[in-house]
Amino acid sequence: MLRLALPALVLLAGTLPGHAIEVQKSADLPAHPDKVWQTIGDFCGIADWHPAIEKCVASEKDGQKIRTLSLKGGGTLAEQQVSRDDKVMSYTYTILEGPLPVSDYRSTLAVAPEGSGSKVTWQGSFSAKGVPDPVAQDVISGIYDAGLKGIADKAK
Repeated sequence: MLRLALPALVLLAGTLPGHAIEVQKSADLPAHPDKVWQTIGDFCGIADWHPAIEKCVASEKDGQKIRTLSLKGGGTLAEQQVSRDDKVMSYTYTILEGPLPVSDYRSTLAVAPEGSGSKVTWQGSFSAKGVPDPVAQDVISGIYDAGLKGIADKAK
């Protein structure tokens, strides 16, 4: 009996909610990667290029960079940079708290050479919180799409 129960439990565990949702968006830009990184590389510089961000306040907690984002229309979002590589032109961050319908959020924003220009990639993984998975996925996809358009407009 135990022999049958264990595989069934393993199979069931793979179908339960709570698995990580992945979103990846990218944009090809005519600008040189160094110029694009100059536009987006400052962790608190997101207020300069993302249309949903009214302002960003930088701080530190236990030696880690924190940004508190004031959202247009109200609300705040606190994020922590967990790794950064200026040579590779990428940084990774997590959401500490905020109004988004996600938990366990971890995201990386990166720039790489692409032809005579650059490619910006924004990818994240998270779990839905209080909403169905497709709703959470759509929210994050919309944030990435708006941000990539803002980057493209700013890095011309």
